[in-house]
Amino acid sequence: MKVLVVGSGGREHALCRALARDPRVDALVCAPGNAGTAELAEPRPLDVADPDAVADLADKVGADLTVIGPEVPLVAGAADEVRARGLPVFGPSAAAARLEGSKAFAKGVMRAAGVPTAAARDHTEVEPALADLDEFGPPYVVKYDGLAAGKGVTVTEDREAAVAAVRASLRGPDDRVVLEEYLDGPEVSLFAIVTESGAVLPLLPAQDHKRVGDGDTGPNTGGMGAYTPLPWASHGLSAEIVATVIRPTVDEMARRGTPFTGLLYAGLALTTRGPRVVEFNVRFGDPEVQAILALLTTPLTDVLSGRRAPVWRSGAAISVVVAAPGYPAAPRLGDPIRGLAAAGALTGVDVLHAGTRRDADGQVVSSGGRVLSVTAIGSNLESARGSAYEAVSRISLAGAHYRTDIGDPSRMRHAADVHRADTAPGEDPTRPKKKE
Repeated sequence: MKVLVVGSGGREHALCRALARDPRVDALVCAPGNAGTAELAEPRPLDVADPDAVADLADKVGADLTVIGPEVPLVAGAADEVRARGLPVFGPSAAAARLEGSKAFAKGVMRAAGVPTAAARDHTEVEPALADLDEFGPPYVVKYDGLAAGKGVTVTEDREAAVAAVRASLRGPDDRVVLEEYLDGPEVSLFAIVTESGAVLPLLPAQDHKRVGDGDTGPNTGGMGAYTPLPWASHGLSAEIVATVIRPTVDEMARRGTPFTGLLYAGLALTTRGPRVVEFNVRFGDPEVQAILALLTTPLTDVLSGRRAPVWRSGAAISVVVAAPGYPAAPRLGDPIRGLAAAGALTGVDVLHAGTRRDADGQVVSSGGRVLSVTAIGSNLESARGSAYEAVSRISLAGAHYRTDIGDPSRMRHAADVHRADTAPGEDPTRPKKKE
């Protein structure tokens, strides 16, 4: 079969890598792709924000399956247009993609479905929003309602910074801002394939690292690294999240006449009151998917179609993002990248490209803020971590930076302590604890 992958980041390179290993797949197209995907798939130019252009390309190349990677085309309705041509596509409709396209909409769905999440209010005017800030109190959580490439969230103790975030979110007449209570506890990402019949197939839980600096310091980013599985998490965590979050959300969307199919991503905080949803995404998360797919042994097309449940190899996987100088505020682009072959030669390592292109001389150069996702597997997390950072050390990109604490054992010990304290024996983890 021929598969079209839409997108150009690390997520799409990870998807192409998994599809290239799928015995069902004999031809791959990635549009627009990057310097890494071009080694696995035929590149095609594409405006991913144009649903008609996506459908036209799927039709033109004769795609037996189109996998839409980023959120922008999904929210714009690209999956609807591909389906309207009678072509198979993996991704939700525009109506269902509002779970990511509007945080206020997602909160409404969660309230209706009884999904545990942070208390929140949304506003379209600055003054009422600012009046609400003090009611939620520090740490302040301010979210732009629409798409913001993973950087539309401000979490701060500084009220002035929170006020600035509110004002920045409400610059236009159609803008909306969401204020939330702060959720404590380690964060977890759980992806679930939702089939057309409504079946839910959870993937391995992973932990992302959003802040740019070690120790979760600095501004939010699209993600600086991830690992899976979570050795500190309880055995029944995935089943609990499916039962209390994924399944009720899927059922509520069906009740509303906008059934969800594709990938539903729940970003959660494991709070002292149990798991709480931080956000929904409607596509594979980056960089979590790089680590997750590295452990998948089931052919990816079988998993995406719901023909087979995913089966995982033993061990662990980790992905470390190498970012351009100045990321996330103002990344410098166009710098040459060296050492890719030396890094990729390490056993168990895949150097997945995110923001790369080839220049006129054929050299790989940076073209985005997150440049590479260096992904490694190992018999355990310590082994995978060692391989990933050894690979990173072989790569040369002027001014590049990366976190050194992805999968750090001391961070996991802290997460384990918090997670064990989440729920007392026999307690319902979905119900808030009573105040003393």
